[in-house]
Amino acid sequence: MKTKPSLNVAIIARNEEENLIRCLASLEGLSCEIILVYNDCTDNTVHTANHFGATCIEHSWSGYIEQKNFALSCCKQEWILCLDADEALSDELKDSITKFMASDAEKSKFDGASFNRCSYFLGKWIKHGDWYPDTKIRLSRRGSAKWVGNNPHDKLRLDGLCAFLKGDLNHYSYRTLRCITEKTLLYSDIFLKPHSINSQIKASRTSIVLRPLWRFFRCYFLRLGILDGYAGFVIAFSTSYEAMLRHGRLWEFKHAKDKESEIV
Repeated sequence: MKTKPSLNVAIIARNEEENLIRCLASLEGLSCEIILVYNDCTDNTVHTANHFGATCIEHSWSGYIEQKNFALSCCKQEWILCLDADEALSDELKDSITKFMASDAEKSKFDGASFNRCSYFLGKWIKHGDWYPDTKIRLSRRGSAKWVGNNPHDKLRLDGLCAFLKGDLNHYSYRTLRCITEKTLLYSDIFLKPHSINSQIKASRTSIVLRPLWRFFRCYFLRLGILDGYAGFVIAFSTSYEAMLRHGRLWEFKHAKDKESEIV
């Protein structure tokens, strides 16, 4: 008699057909029930999820954090593994999760588990710099965790003890250089919003220069991004540019606001 799984896998998706095939295929052999929360799909996302035996639930888009918390609420098993559609389990990580779920001693001791995430970029796995190890809490006992943060920068907050599992969560976030450029602009928009109503935040032209230089030095040299070759340089440069854009736009906003005050 087949043992009933005690693990839900929670995923949110919109037009993620290609990524979803890789993500769900990586779950093969893992005893689990898949919950997919989707919205506004115009491709074969739902058909693909059904093919892998997932339960598909349509839910209007409410933001990354809100959507993921809704997906959590749809899970009824004792344990929940949260994945993004552009992620996939490595064989080692899948084995670690399987062993964790099979160990009553481990499950009674911990309320969740974390593991490293490794990104694929410009044809290689990034193992240094600001991108690795990108440790994430993604496995939790039902009711012990929820998604928090500022959209789209979400993180799963765990109330309880956290184990660490071996193996990487494979991440396929940036398919092209254009993608990383577009996200840099998006993140600078997000950075500016909370600061625009907070008059206590300082903005200076010095930070526009020094912060990017520090971010590049830290990513490329201190955190050994140089060992990732060309891709490591692009990541360090992008990180530096993002810092410049964030603080440059913040200074620009504050400067314009001060000018308005002088006119009034």
